Amino acid sequence: MINVVKSGLLSSIQDSGRYGFQRYGVIVSGSMDPLAHKIANLLVGNQEDEATIEITLVGPVLTFQKTSLISICGGDLSPSINGEPVPLWRSLLIKAGSELRFGPSKNGCRSYLSVAGGVELTPVMKSKSTYLRAGIGGFEGRPLKANDELKIGPLSKSSADIVDYLTPFLKERSFTEIDWSISSEFISTHQPDQPIRVIEGPEYKHFTKESQQHFFQQPFKVSPQSDRMGYRLSGSPLKLEKDFDMISEAVTFGTIQVPADGNPIILLADRQTTGGYPRIGHVASIDLPIIAQTKPGEKLSFTSITHEEAQQLYLDREKQIRHLKQGISLKFNR
Repeated sequence: MINVVKSGLLSSIQDSGRYGFQRYGVIVSGSMDPLAHKIANLLVGNQEDEATIEITLVGPVLTFQKTSLISICGGDLSPSINGEPVPLWRSLLIKAGSELRFGPSKNGCRSYLSVAGGVELTPVMKSKSTYLRAGIGGFEGRPLKANDELKIGPLSKSSADIVDYLTPFLKERSFTEIDWSISSEFISTHQPDQPIRVIEGPEYKHFTKESQQHFFQQPFKVSPQSDRMGYRLSGSPLKLEKDFDMISEAVTFGTIQVPADGNPIILLADRQTTGGYPRIGHVASIDLPIIAQTKPGEKLSFTSITHEEAQQLYLDREKQIRHLKQGISLKFNR
Protein backbone atom coordinates (compact mmCIF):
# COMPACT_ATOMS: atom_id res chain seq x y z
CA MET A 1 0.00 0.00 0.00
CA ILE A 2 1.19 3.52 -0.83
CA ASN A 3 -0.26 6.45 1.14
CA VAL A 4 -0.44 9.89 -0.46
CA VAL A 5 0.58 12.48 2.14
CA LYS A 6 0.68 15.41 -0.29
CA SER A 7 -0.51 15.33 -3.88
CA GLY A 8 1.88 17.71 -5.63
CA LEU A 9 0.87 19.83 -8.61
CA LEU A 10 -0.51 17.04 -10.82
CA SER A 11 0.06 13.35 -10.13
CA SER A 12 -2.05 10.80 -11.98
CA ILE A 13 -2.08 7.14 -12.91
CA GLN A 14 -1.06 6.54 -16.53
CA ASP A 15 -0.21 3.50 -18.62
CA SER A 16 0.55 3.17 -22.35
CA GLY A 17 -2.92 4.40 -23.33
CA ARG A 18 -6.51 3.48 -24.11
CA TYR A 19 -6.40 2.07 -27.64
CA GLY A 20 -9.19 0.68 -29.79
CA PHE A 21 -11.90 3.21 -28.93
CA GLN A 22 -11.03 6.32 -30.93
CA ARG A 23 -13.73 5.53 -33.48
CA TYR A 24 -16.20 6.14 -30.65
CA GLY A 25 -14.58 9.48 -29.80
CA VAL A 26 -12.67 8.11 -26.78
CA ILE A 27 -9.19 9.59 -26.54
CA VAL A 28 -6.05 7.50 -26.01
CA SER A 29 -4.54 9.37 -23.04
CA GLY A 30 -1.60 7.50 -21.42
CA SER A 31 1.87 8.65 -20.41
CA MET A 32 3.25 11.89 -21.83
CA ASP A 33 6.80 10.46 -21.91
CA PRO A 34 6.33 6.91 -23.20
CA LEU A 35 10.06 6.14 -23.05
CA ALA A 36 10.54 7.05 -19.37
CA HIS A 37 7.28 5.25 -18.54
CA LYS A 38 8.43 2.08 -20.30
CA ILE A 39 11.92 1.99 -18.79
CA ALA A 40 10.60 2.68 -15.28
CA ASN A 41 8.50 -0.47 -15.61
CA LEU A 42 11.36 -2.57 -17.00
CA LEU A 43 13.57 -1.61 -14.05
CA VAL A 44 11.12 -3.16 -11.57
CA GLY A 45 10.23 -6.24 -13.61
CA ASN A 46 6.77 -5.05 -14.71
CA GLN A 47 5.27 -5.33 -18.17
CA GLU A 48 6.20 -2.29 -20.25
CA ASP A 49 2.61 -1.01 -20.37
CA GLU A 50 1.87 -1.33 -16.63
CA ALA A 51 0.47 1.78 -14.94
CA THR A 52 2.88 4.23 -13.32
CA ILE A 53 2.41 7.47 -11.40
CA GLU A 54 3.04 10.42 -13.73
CA ILE A 55 4.34 13.36 -11.67
CA THR A 56 4.35 16.88 -13.11
CA LEU A 57 6.79 19.64 -12.00
CA VAL A 58 5.91 19.66 -8.28
CA GLY A 59 5.86 16.14 -6.95
CA PRO A 60 3.92 14.43 -4.15
CA VAL A 61 4.93 13.06 -0.77
CA LEU A 62 4.30 9.31 -0.47
CA THR A 63 4.79 6.74 2.27
CA PHE A 64 5.22 3.01 1.71
CA GLN A 65 3.53 0.61 4.11
CA LYS A 66 5.64 -2.35 2.98
CA THR A 67 9.11 -2.78 1.53
CA SER A 68 8.75 -2.12 -2.20
CA LEU A 69 10.76 -2.22 -5.41
CA ILE A 70 10.47 1.08 -7.26
CA SER A 71 12.13 3.13 -9.99
CA ILE A 72 11.91 6.80 -10.95
CA CYS A 73 12.56 7.82 -14.55
CA GLY A 74 12.11 10.97 -16.61
CA GLY A 75 12.62 14.52 -15.37
CA ASP A 76 14.71 15.14 -12.24
CA LEU A 77 12.26 16.47 -9.64
CA SER A 78 14.75 16.07 -6.76
CA PRO A 79 13.41 12.82 -5.24
CA SER A 80 14.53 11.85 -1.76
CA ILE A 81 13.74 9.02 0.64
CA ASN A 82 13.68 10.02 4.32
CA GLY A 83 15.68 13.11 3.35
CA GLU A 84 18.38 11.24 1.42
CA PRO A 85 18.62 12.02 -2.33
CA VAL A 86 17.93 9.05 -4.57
CA PRO A 87 19.16 8.40 -8.12
CA LEU A 88 16.94 8.23 -11.18
CA TRP A 89 16.89 5.50 -13.84
CA ARG A 90 17.74 2.72 -11.35
CA SER A 91 16.04 -0.12 -9.51
CA LEU A 92 15.46 0.92 -5.88
CA LEU A 93 14.34 -1.14 -2.89
CA ILE A 94 12.61 1.13 -0.34
CA LYS A 95 12.04 -0.04 3.24
CA ALA A 96 8.57 -0.21 4.77
CA GLY A 97 7.56 3.01 6.54
CA SER A 98 9.85 5.21 4.44
CA GLU A 99 8.78 8.51 2.90
CA LEU A 100 9.41 9.38 -0.75
CA ARG A 101 9.36 13.13 -1.33
CA PHE A 102 9.88 15.19 -4.48
CA GLY A 103 11.41 18.68 -4.49
CA PRO A 104 12.10 21.35 -7.12
CA SER A 105 12.63 20.47 -10.75
CA LYS A 106 16.34 20.35 -11.63
CA ASN A 107 15.58 19.48 -15.23
CA GLY A 108 12.64 18.11 -17.16
CA CYS A 109 8.94 18.40 -16.46
CA ARG A 110 7.64 14.90 -15.64
CA SER A 111 8.80 11.93 -13.58
CA TYR A 112 7.43 8.40 -13.69
CA LEU A 113 7.26 6.33 -10.53
CA SER A 114 6.89 2.63 -11.14
CA VAL A 115 6.24 0.11 -8.37
CA ALA A 116 6.83 -3.61 -8.81
CA GLY A 117 3.44 -5.29 -9.14
CA GLY A 118 1.87 -2.13 -10.55
CA VAL A 119 -0.93 -0.04 -9.10
CA GLU A 120 -3.92 -2.35 -8.62
CA LEU A 121 -6.89 -0.71 -10.34
CA THR A 122 -9.84 -1.87 -12.43
CA PRO A 123 -9.13 -1.03 -16.09
CA VAL A 124 -11.63 1.17 -17.92
CA MET A 125 -11.85 0.22 -21.60
CA LYS A 126 -8.74 -1.94 -21.21
CA SER A 127 -6.60 0.81 -19.66
CA LYS A 128 -5.73 2.16 -16.22
CA SER A 129 -4.87 5.59 -17.64
CA THR A 130 -6.58 8.64 -16.18
CA TYR A 131 -8.46 10.90 -18.61
CA LEU A 132 -8.80 13.91 -16.38
CA ARG A 133 -11.27 15.96 -18.45
CA ALA A 134 -13.81 13.13 -18.60
CA GLY A 135 -13.05 11.78 -15.12
CA ILE A 136 -12.51 8.19 -16.22
CA GLY A 137 -9.86 5.57 -15.52
CA GLY A 138 -6.97 5.78 -13.11
CA PHE A 139 -7.73 6.43 -9.45
CA GLU A 140 -11.40 7.50 -9.40
CA GLY A 141 -10.86 9.37 -12.67
CA ARG A 142 -8.92 12.19 -11.02
CA PRO A 143 -5.45 13.35 -9.94
CA LEU A 144 -4.12 11.89 -6.71
CA LYS A 145 -4.84 13.85 -3.56
CA ALA A 146 -3.87 13.69 0.11
CA ASN A 147 -5.03 10.59 2.02
CA ASP A 148 -5.44 8.43 -1.10
CA GLU A 149 -4.28 4.84 -0.66
CA LEU A 150 -2.90 2.95 -3.64
CA LYS A 151 -2.95 -0.84 -3.61
CA ILE A 152 -0.05 -2.65 -5.25
CA GLY A 153 -0.45 -5.87 -7.23
CA PRO A 154 1.49 -9.14 -6.81
CA LEU A 155 5.11 -9.35 -7.93
CA SER A 156 6.06 -11.03 -11.17
CA LYS A 157 8.92 -13.53 -11.16
CA SER A 158 11.17 -10.86 -12.70
CA SER A 159 10.27 -8.43 -9.91
CA ALA A 160 10.86 -11.06 -7.25
CA ASP A 161 14.31 -11.80 -8.71
CA ILE A 162 15.30 -8.12 -8.45
CA VAL A 163 13.96 -7.91 -4.88
CA ASP A 164 15.95 -11.01 -3.90
CA TYR A 165 19.09 -9.49 -5.38
CA LEU A 166 18.71 -6.15 -3.56
CA THR A 167 17.42 -7.32 -0.18
CA PRO A 168 20.84 -8.27 1.30
CA PHE A 169 22.07 -4.73 0.64
CA LEU A 170 19.15 -2.98 2.38
CA LYS A 171 20.14 -3.76 5.99
CA GLU A 172 19.53 -0.65 8.17
CA ARG A 173 19.19 1.79 5.30
CA SER A 174 15.94 3.41 4.14
CA PHE A 175 16.64 2.20 0.61
CA THR A 176 19.24 0.58 -1.58
CA GLU A 177 19.82 0.86 -5.30
CA ILE A 178 21.27 -1.27 -8.04
CA ASP A 179 24.93 -0.54 -8.80
CA TRP A 180 24.37 0.34 -12.47
CA SER A 181 22.12 2.77 -14.30
CA ILE A 182 20.48 3.24 -17.67
CA SER A 183 22.62 4.50 -20.56
CA SER A 184 22.39 8.23 -21.22
CA GLU A 185 21.08 7.51 -24.75
CA PHE A 186 17.69 6.72 -23.18
CA ILE A 187 17.50 9.90 -21.11
CA SER A 188 15.47 12.62 -22.84
CA THR A 189 16.19 16.19 -21.79
CA HIS A 190 15.26 19.40 -23.52
CA GLN A 191 18.25 21.26 -24.95
CA PRO A 192 17.64 24.75 -26.41
CA ASP A 193 20.04 24.06 -29.28
CA GLN A 194 18.52 20.65 -30.09
CA PRO A 195 15.74 20.99 -32.69
CA ILE A 196 12.74 18.68 -32.60
CA ARG A 197 12.53 16.42 -35.66
CA VAL A 198 9.32 16.92 -37.60
CA ILE A 199 7.72 15.32 -40.67
CA GLU A 200 5.89 17.73 -42.96
CA GLY A 201 2.13 17.49 -42.45
CA PRO A 202 -0.58 17.01 -45.08
CA GLU A 203 -1.33 20.75 -45.23
CA TYR A 204 2.29 21.97 -45.05
CA LYS A 205 2.28 23.12 -48.67
CA HIS A 206 -0.80 25.30 -48.02
CA PHE A 207 1.29 27.64 -45.85
CA THR A 208 3.14 30.61 -47.32
CA LYS A 209 6.81 30.14 -48.17
CA GLU A 210 7.67 32.66 -45.46
CA SER A 211 5.70 30.68 -42.86
CA GLN A 212 7.36 27.42 -43.94
CA GLN A 213 10.75 29.06 -43.40
CA HIS A 214 9.69 30.53 -40.05
CA PHE A 215 8.47 27.14 -38.86
CA PHE A 216 11.85 25.48 -39.40
CA GLN A 217 14.14 28.44 -38.74
CA GLN A 218 12.71 30.33 -35.78
CA PRO A 219 12.06 29.14 -32.21
CA PHE A 220 8.65 29.00 -30.53
CA LYS A 221 7.94 29.46 -26.83
CA VAL A 222 5.79 26.96 -24.92
CA SER A 223 2.84 28.86 -23.48
CA PRO A 224 1.73 28.52 -19.83
CA GLN A 225 -1.70 27.65 -21.31
CA SER A 226 -0.39 24.18 -22.14
CA ASP A 227 -1.50 20.85 -20.70
CA ARG A 228 -1.66 17.14 -21.41
CA MET A 229 -3.98 17.80 -24.36
CA GLY A 230 -1.54 20.05 -26.18
CA TYR A 231 1.36 22.49 -26.00
CA ARG A 232 0.42 25.94 -27.28
CA LEU A 233 3.35 27.69 -28.92
CA SER A 234 3.93 31.39 -29.53
CA GLY A 235 6.24 32.90 -32.15
CA SER A 236 5.99 34.30 -35.65
CA PRO A 237 2.35 33.60 -36.66
CA LEU A 238 2.08 31.04 -39.45
CA LYS A 239 -0.15 31.98 -42.38
CA LEU A 240 -1.88 30.06 -45.14
CA GLU A 241 -1.56 31.04 -48.79
CA LYS A 242 -5.33 31.33 -48.75
CA ASP A 243 -8.10 30.22 -46.46
CA PHE A 244 -9.84 26.96 -47.27
CA ASP A 245 -12.44 24.76 -45.65
CA MET A 246 -11.21 21.60 -43.94
CA ILE A 247 -13.24 18.67 -42.75
CA SER A 248 -12.08 17.11 -39.50
CA GLU A 249 -9.13 14.83 -40.11
CA ALA A 250 -7.31 12.26 -38.00
CA VAL A 251 -4.68 13.52 -35.58
CA THR A 252 -2.17 11.68 -33.44
CA PHE A 253 0.35 12.16 -30.62
CA GLY A 254 2.70 14.83 -31.99
CA THR A 255 0.46 16.32 -34.69
CA ILE A 256 1.14 20.06 -35.01
CA GLN A 257 -2.00 22.01 -35.85
CA VAL A 258 -2.19 25.72 -36.71
CA PRO A 259 -5.43 27.48 -35.69
CA ALA A 260 -6.61 30.81 -37.10
CA ASP A 261 -4.32 32.91 -34.87
CA GLY A 262 -1.26 31.31 -36.50
CA ASN A 263 0.25 29.95 -33.28
CA PRO A 264 0.94 26.18 -33.52
CA ILE A 265 -0.39 23.59 -31.09
CA ILE A 266 1.42 20.27 -30.56
CA LEU A 267 -1.18 17.64 -29.73
CA LEU A 268 -0.16 15.35 -26.88
CA ALA A 269 -1.40 12.40 -24.83
CA ASP A 270 -4.90 13.75 -24.11
CA ARG A 271 -5.43 14.94 -27.69
CA GLN A 272 -8.81 14.82 -29.37
CA THR A 273 -9.45 12.05 -31.92
CA THR A 274 -9.88 14.38 -34.92
CA GLY A 275 -9.06 17.99 -35.69
CA GLY A 276 -10.16 20.65 -38.14
CA TYR A 277 -7.08 22.86 -38.23
CA PRO A 278 -4.32 22.59 -40.89
CA ARG A 279 -1.57 20.17 -39.89
CA ILE A 280 1.78 21.72 -40.68
CA GLY A 281 3.78 18.79 -39.29
CA HIS A 282 4.07 15.74 -37.05
CA VAL A 283 6.72 15.35 -34.35
CA ALA A 284 8.73 12.18 -34.96
CA SER A 285 7.93 9.66 -32.21
CA ILE A 286 11.63 9.51 -31.24
CA ASP A 287 11.34 13.12 -29.99
CA LEU A 288 8.01 12.92 -28.16
CA PRO A 289 9.82 12.32 -24.83
CA ILE A 290 11.74 15.57 -25.33
CA ILE A 291 8.47 17.44 -25.87
CA ALA A 292 7.04 15.87 -22.70
CA GLN A 293 10.03 17.07 -20.67
CA THR A 294 9.85 20.66 -21.96
CA LYS A 295 8.52 23.17 -19.43
CA PRO A 296 6.20 26.09 -20.11
CA GLY A 297 8.30 29.15 -20.93
CA GLU A 298 11.03 27.14 -22.64
CA LYS A 299 11.60 27.37 -26.39
CA LEU A 300 11.35 24.72 -29.08
CA SER A 301 12.72 24.75 -32.60
CA PHE A 302 12.07 22.30 -35.42
CA THR A 303 13.99 20.56 -38.19
CA SER A 304 12.58 18.57 -41.10
CA ILE A 305 13.06 14.85 -41.61
CA THR A 306 11.37 12.37 -43.93
CA HIS A 307 8.80 9.78 -42.94
CA GLU A 308 11.33 7.05 -43.77
CA GLU A 309 13.96 8.62 -41.50
CA ALA A 310 11.44 8.87 -38.67
CA GLN A 311 10.49 5.22 -39.09
CA GLN A 312 14.13 4.12 -38.97
CA LEU A 313 14.76 6.16 -35.82
CA TYR A 314 11.72 4.51 -34.22
CA LEU A 315 12.90 1.02 -35.18
CA ASP A 316 16.40 1.74 -33.86
CA ARG A 317 14.97 2.91 -30.53
CA GLU A 318 12.74 -0.17 -30.24
CA LYS A 319 15.78 -2.37 -30.85
CA GLN A 320 17.67 -0.53 -28.08
CA ILE A 321 14.76 -1.06 -25.68
CA ARG A 322 14.60 -4.75 -26.57
CA HIS A 323 18.33 -5.11 -25.84
CA LEU A 324 17.86 -3.23 -22.55
CA LYS A 325 15.05 -5.58 -21.55
CA GLN A 326 17.20 -8.61 -22.32
CA GLY A 327 20.13 -7.12 -20.42
CA ILE A 328 18.04 -6.48 -17.30
CA SER A 329 16.68 -10.01 -17.43
CA LEU A 330 20.17 -11.52 -17.70
CA LYS A 331 21.50 -9.47 -14.76
CA PHE A 332 18.85 -10.72 -12.32
CA ASN A 333 17.84 -14.14 -13.61
CA ARG A 334 20.45 -16.21 -11.82
